[in-house]
Amino acid sequence: MVENSISEHPEENPAIDIAGMLPDELRGALETLGEKKYRADQLFAWLHQKEAVSYDEMTNLSKKLRQALAEKYPLAPLRMVREQVSKLDGTRKYLFALQDGNVIESVLMRYHHGNSVCISSQVGCRMGCRFCASTLNGLVRSLLASEMLGQVYMIDRRLRELEGPDAHVSNVVIMGSGEPMENYDNMVRFIRLISCPEGRCISQRNITVSTCGIVPGIRRFADEELSATLAISLHAPDDEKRKKLMPVANRYSIDEIMEACHYFFRKTGRRVTFEYALVHGQNDTDADAEELAGRLHGLNCHVNLIPVNPVRERSFIRPDRTHVLTFQKKLEKCGINATIRREMGADIDGACGQLRNSYLNDSQESGG
Repeated sequence: MVENSISEHPEENPAIDIAGMLPDELRGALETLGEKKYRADQLFAWLHQKEAVSYDEMTNLSKKLRQALAEKYPLAPLRMVREQVSKLDGTRKYLFALQDGNVIESVLMRYHHGNSVCISSQVGCRMGCRFCASTLNGLVRSLLASEMLGQVYMIDRRLRELEGPDAHVSNVVIMGSGEPMENYDNMVRFIRLISCPEGRCISQRNITVSTCGIVPGIRRFADEELSATLAISLHAPDDEKRKKLMPVANRYSIDEIMEACHYFFRKTGRRVTFEYALVHGQNDTDADAEELAGRLHGLNCHVNLIPVNPVRERSFIRPDRTHVLTFQKKLEKCGINATIRREMGADIDGACGQLRNSYLNDSQESGG
């Protein structure tokens, strides 16, 4: 990645397949086939309530219509390549293959408030964050909204297989591989579809979008009139330290990010979450905590402290538990609400990008 070349209007994949159409778009598409509105409503329910992956499952549609749909709008469901289950906490990590042969990863995490899924928004990532495995092989392409939905739907189906018909995903975090603000249109389309009352109907308040700090995207997102949570990957209290960890800091300063976050809160009334990966010797001193608290003062926010995940290709060291607790207490003493993220899936390549990179390395070694 060229550190100063982050586009404010990145290229996005403009294609919209039928599984990524909003209800009105779907009605228009079926009108071109000579079908009435209620047929589109039935099809939307099959795609987004029953999470069908084949037209053959749609038994209340005529065979003629199913054939016409298959010819004009072929479905492109994801295929599960790997499933890894943590023996420590039951976290499940999935590797899914796309129709073009690329692979993406998703994580199912168990919490007292329900099942949460962390999904990817791109194949790989070009942001270059030093502590993240997602960026090691660069960016291949952005995902369609239907490919983002497919991650949730495939995990939903798997949950029903394992635990019965009432098992389901209740929370979604767009915090896997990729930068959601660089796939903006598909990301927003995904949120509108996954929360649609006629479809899966996951509350927008149960959806979190994480960005490394694409300021124009944050401001644009604030104007969407959505109820999703915004999470900012900050990871440093000042620009110089942040530049060492995150190349995006060469484009957008922390002051600019803070201004955008204040704008987001004014427009939405939604508290902002700041993700802060603690790296020993890099950003975890008492002085860092005090400076961070000063940055966040006056903003309705929450800090999520993340002891950095070890990545084989990086040399960053995770601080010990005592050090993490000290940092948390320092923030709280300064009036900043802070929690420590529970470590999940540590025994199954739990960090972003690790499973995909492992798979790609295995494929290269085997000549696949």
